[in-house]
Amino acid sequence: MSPRRPSRKTPGERRLKRAPSGAAGGAASAPPDGALLAGLDRLVHEPARLAVLATLSFVERADATFLQQQCGLTWGNLSSHVTKLEEAGYVSVEKTFVERRPKTLLALTKAGRAALLAYREQMKPFVDGLPEG
Repeated sequence: MSPRRPSRKTPGERRLKRAPSGAAGGAASAPPDGALLAGLDRLVHEPARLAVLATLSFVERADATFLQQQCGLTWGNLSSHVTKLEEAGYVSVEKTFVERRPKTLLALTKAGRAALLAYREQMKPFVDGLPEG
C-alpha cells in the first residue's frame, strides 16, 4: 500500500460541495461579484455592531441593559462597539440618572438607519444568490 499524500486543500475547502446544475430551485447561478463586497460599510458589517443597529431599528430608543441582553454582548464589548457607532454618527447616546443610578439610552440616528438600509441592499445579491436547500 502506497503512503497517502496529504491534501493541499484546507479543511473548509474539502467540505465545500457545489449544488448540481439541476438542483431544486432551477439552474445553479453564478455567485455574486466579489467586487460588491468592497463597498460594504465595515462598521455595519461587523456582527456585534450589526446586531446593535438591527435591534435599535425596531425601537425608538433602548437602554444599554436591554441591548446587552438582546445582542448577547458583555458590558465591555457593548461599550466598545457603541463608541465606534457613536463616533460614526450612527447612534446617539444619552446618559442620565434614575434614582441616583446611571442609565444609558441609545437611539438609531437618521445616518445610522440609512447605513443599515444601504447595507441591507448591498447584501441582497449575496443572500438571494444562495442555493436553495
